[in-house]
Amino acid sequence: MASRNPYEIIKHRHVTEKALMLQELKNSKSNRCTELCESPKYVFIVDPKANKYEIAKAIEEIYHKLNVKVVGVNTINVKPKPTRRSKFRRGQKASFKKAIVTLEAGDNLDNV
Repeated sequence: MASRNPYEIIKHRHVTEKALMLQELKNSKSNRCTELCESPKYVFIVDPKANKYEIAKAIEEIYHKLNVKVVGVNTINVKPKPTRRSKFRRGQKASFKKAIVTLEAGDNLDNV
């Protein structure tokens, strides 16, 4: 099987309030449960056909200068949501696949 370009697998980083909260759990000292979370988590929009192994390898290749190590990858297929543009015209937002990537404790992608 031919390997794909890592930039075809990883489209871009997904920045939302929930994604930023996951990212900042490693710095949280609010309660005991969140103090145990030492591994940073980052959210990316990925190719819908990519599997977890390909996503992990692509992240390590893209950020090879930072020497990051991927510990785990969770994927979610987000379904399209219906929208209403006007009274009679209906549409849909596009579906996409996102990946929550857990890095080794001490690794960081914010220095890019």
